[in-house]
Amino acid sequence: MGTAPNTVKNNNILSPPRPCVRYAFYMTSTTAKPRRSNGLAGPAAKGVDRVLISKTRLQRRVKELAAELSAEYAEGEVVCVGALNGVICFLADLVREMDIPAPVELVHVDRFIDERGHTVEMPNPFRESLRGRDVLIVEDIVDTGVTLKLLVDKVLAENPASVKVCTLLDKPAHREVDVQIDYVGFSIDPVFVVGYGLDYEGFYRNLPFVGVVDSAVWPPALLERPKFDS
Repeated sequence: MGTAPNTVKNNNILSPPRPCVRYAFYMTSTTAKPRRSNGLAGPAAKGVDRVLISKTRLQRRVKELAAELSAEYAEGEVVCVGALNGVICFLADLVREMDIPAPVELVHVDRFIDERGHTVEMPNPFRESLRGRDVLIVEDIVDTGVTLKLLVDKVLAENPASVKVCTLLDKPAHREVDVQIDYVGFSIDPVFVVGYGLDYEGFYRNLPFVGVVDSAVWPPALLERPKFDS
């Protein structure tokens, strides 16, 4: 008697095959690399080439930043403004480590990349008044600086008492506009990073580390960005 189709024979026991997991994004073909026991072996990390910043390093740096910010605003409160969706992990961890009042204001930013370049829009106004209040803009990553400049301009239009910027990652090599950053978690090289809120085609936000996807297909506008000459 032959083995039934779509089954696997193991120790004389027939069991159904393991399901095939399909991903809805495309990667350029690269030679497969061996995966070490660093979180890259799981299905959620499929396509990530290496860990850039480990979970342990992220947690330690977030605590350090929270301590600095708590000291900076020790006499009052600070409104933390973050742009969805990439900042969700960093912002949540940061405010939970701060021991001062820290209201959170989340905004939605529309980003467009085409042959004309990189543009951003913020269609929805702030839900709370920022007038006369200390504001901290929290970013997951500052790359071109275009999104951050928009956020700073929108916040300044509300006449706050002060505005400062805290970013987890800074990628200065791709800067298009001059922006001031007051607190930086990590300065990184111009690589495509995912994890800890950062995504590629909607995936990887839930990874507990920051990883690099060498084979990410970048839009042409991202490959030939003008450099800001300081």
